[in-house]
Amino acid sequence: MEVLAGIVFILMYVVIVSEKIHRTVAAVLGALVMLYAGVLSMDSALHHVDFNTLGLLVGMMVLVGVTSQTGLFDYVAIWAAQKAKAEPRRILIYLGLITAVFSGFLDNVTTVLLMVPVTFSITSKLRLSPMPFLLTQIIASNIGGTATLIGDPPNIMIGSAAPELTFLAFIENLAPIAFLNLFIVIFLMEVLYRKQLKTKPELQQEVLALDAKKSLKDRVLLGKSLFVLALTILGFFTHSITHIESSLIALGGGFLLLLLAGGSHHLVEKTMKSVEWATIFFFIGLFIAVGGLVETGVIHDLAVKAIELTGGDVTATSLLVLWLSALVSSVLDNIPFVATMIPLIQSMGQMGVANLDPIWWSLALGACLGGNGTLVGASANLIVAGLAAERGVKITFLRYLWIGFPIMLLTIVLSTVYVYLRYLM
Repeated sequence: MEVLAGIVFILMYVVIVSEKIHRTVAAVLGALVMLYAGVLSMDSALHHVDFNTLGLLVGMMVLVGVTSQTGLFDYVAIWAAQKAKAEPRRILIYLGLITAVFSGFLDNVTTVLLMVPVTFSITSKLRLSPMPFLLTQIIASNIGGTATLIGDPPNIMIGSAAPELTFLAFIENLAPIAFLNLFIVIFLMEVLYRKQLKTKPELQQEVLALDAKKSLKDRVLLGKSLFVLALTILGFFTHSITHIESSLIALGGGFLLLLLAGGSHHLVEKTMKSVEWATIFFFIGLFIAVGGLVETGVIHDLAVKAIELTGGDVTATSLLVLWLSALVSSVLDNIPFVATMIPLIQSMGQMGVANLDPIWWSLALGACLGGNGTLVGASANLIVAGLAAERGVKITFLRYLWIGFPIMLLTIVLSTVYVYLRYLM
């Protein structure tokens, strides 16, 4: 079964990369083949579907769908462009920094759901290609999410497994290298796309002359949207106190806003059409397919053999975990890999390894930053790709790979130096 699961997954992945058919079809068919072949049962498949992630996605899509009808995102787009004096290179930097900060204190999926509409509004007004801005935001969201306990699911899992790693400990240990990576990456993106970041002076003047307040279409609904959005953000901030799952917070916010907005049939149907159902089903297929690898022991065997190579040495183990996590997380969902690594690292502690902190931080850095490697490496990447496709902008697997993978390698090299100098010397 281990060989069969590996073959099915590789074939599925090749189809996704080739883009001959839609990635949702490829992922769901791959999952169904594993179910038909008995690689995992239906109960096991459902166990591997991360409903917390799916609920978070749907809830925030509903919340954003209603809020977008108020004109808020157009308002933010005009405001941001005017603060940047409508200069494309400066806008790229501003949006990248905003995305990273929001990703650290909310989560990267929610952040890109809020930022992508803003990006399209700005670029359409300045007649710019949105591609440089979207790619920068994908990468910035994953880097920013690395900096805190609540910014990315792997960090939440690690913090839960190692209670001594508090919210402040994550910021103290991961934020410095996260934002060093961020500044270098944004600089590189600005240099790389400099030729595309040009617009006409008359378009800049038109943007600067706009009255941002006129873009607000429904101020009553806007007030309700901002109120519910604030409640939702507060819920994310207080997660460590209330222990309410992020999916419940997002779904509660989304459907509370629908209720406060009137809950009419027309509003609900219009809002549901804004949910990226193709992306949701892609995640379901991917979770089940990766679950097949987990159930048959492929991921577990990979992790065990990697740790055996180090002989329990903290320095070697830390650096191996960092690089292995990054490479695996760039091509597989990082959640099941982190779930597999956590008990292995805990076992090392039980076997006498006194200082596990460098290994935990290496796992967090590798899993979170590794998500930048490919288009399927992190949830935020796929969300941006789905939203862009709806607007006629195609972020292909290979196009993203040429940018994301080298940048991922760069951030991991910098993280390797950071981990070694701070914890292992």
